[in-house]
Amino acid sequence: MRSMFATSETRMRQRQRFGHGVVLLACLLILAGAYGLEWVAGMEPCPLCMVQRLVFVGMALVALVGFLHGSPGWGRFVYAGLNTLVVASGVAVAARHLWLQSLPPEDVPACGPGLDYMVDAFGFLETVPMVLAGSGECAEVHAVLGVTLPGWTLGAYVLLGLWTLAMTRRPR
Repeated sequence: MRSMFATSETRMRQRQRFGHGVVLLACLLILAGAYGLEWVAGMEPCPLCMVQRLVFVGMALVALVGFLHGSPGWGRFVYAGLNTLVVASGVAVAARHLWLQSLPPEDVPACGPGLDYMVDAFGFLETVPMVLAGSGECAEVHAVLGVTLPGWTLGAYVLLGLWTLAMTRRPR
């Protein structure tokens, strides 16, 4: 009887590690693609793009810890909860970015200073609301395969968030 329980726990641990490994790999590939678009294609990221990259880094960190821990018990809910919070912030930023891109040109906010300058001049806590408000450079539309970049990130956040939630189910 004990060996059957241990086998079930081992399978659940392997399932958790696999699931977190998929999230980690997806986040790393997305980040590699973002840096490729910046360095190879010459697309300069706007402040909201930088925030979306940080969200993927946060998701990757949660997935890495979940992968290393591979918790078959209560930990799977903790990691799913943490990743859901990170995903929700990413969805909000991507939705804001898409909204800015949908504005008519006369309603687009003026371009502001760069992110590095804002952090140096105003500090982190004052910079966050300014970045989330967006600027004119965030309204520029760059499409890859016909979909805007914040559209791609929004889709990735939703899919990875659903994958993370699905990992909390116990196998039959």
